[in-house]
Amino acid sequence: MAGHDRVEGVLLGLACGDALGRPVEFRSPRAIEAEYGTLREMIGNGTHGKPAGTITDDTEQALCIARSLVERGEFAPDDIADRFVTWYNGGPFDIGIMTADALGRIDQGASWDSAGKEVWEAKPEGSNAGNGSVMRCAPLALAFADNWDTLQRTSRDSSRITHADPRCTHGCAALNLTIAALLDGDEQPLDRALDALHPDAPGSLLDVLEPLPDGIDSKELQNSGFVLHTLQTALYHALTVDSAESAIVNAVNEGGDTDTIGAVAGAVAGARFGASALPDTLLHVQNQITRRNDRA
Repeated sequence: MAGHDRVEGVLLGLACGDALGRPVEFRSPRAIEAEYGTLREMIGNGTHGKPAGTITDDTEQALCIARSLVERGEFAPDDIADRFVTWYNGGPFDIGIMTADALGRIDQGASWDSAGKEVWEAKPEGSNAGNGSVMRCAPLALAFADNWDTLQRTSRDSSRITHADPRCTHGCAALNLTIAALLDGDEQPLDRALDALHPDAPGSLLDVLEPLPDGIDSKELQNSGFVLHTLQTALYHALTVDSAESAIVNAVNEGGDTDTIGAVAGAVAGARFGASALPDTLLHVQNQITRRNDRA
């Protein structure tokens, strides 16, 4: 099992990518470049108008999962769903549509394992497979890194609370298997993850991940909130660079859904390089997490 530095790197890298991307969310790469050149450090205001280093729903929900795992000592999806609902009722400034719809149903009495499915079935193709579960799932890779069958099952079930599309559920599993392989020191983590991925994983997921990291032109990467775009873009940046900083910075400067692409890339880069590799320009976010933990 990996040392503390890489384990800490997963969560801190996720938060750094989330917070760096927050102020430029929904902006194009050209607009980001015109104002900041290459955005490399935490800035305030921008999208959602928050102080520099402010985390969003990506990290907030990841912390819900992490706290549940620690406090319950097991994967308890009903407890995680309850924590999500408490967070939802607190009025977060940023929340995805599918997540809000599913948590609203749970708040009205739906079970954790039915709400996400109901929302998914009600959405048309094109708006039914967002990235709202892959952005938060990394704590499971830390809890179950040594048991890949359990890791896949819990990753899929965690996703189903709000995102039941197989591209989302198996996408969470693929991401967490990649993180677990990195924590194990594997030099080909994505290949190992895909080899272990459940045979029911959709072909469209494999189509976007199998060419990585060297078989795709970076100009083909897309930056939308579609789960397959997020996974491909984030994993490309996390697995093709030589530093954690470059992974997060490059991912965020892709524009679009910058906080989530940055968060996913940051979690993978954190597993690859460790928390000690994150520069001070990104670590302002640590104070944000500390304050939230103090209030929890």
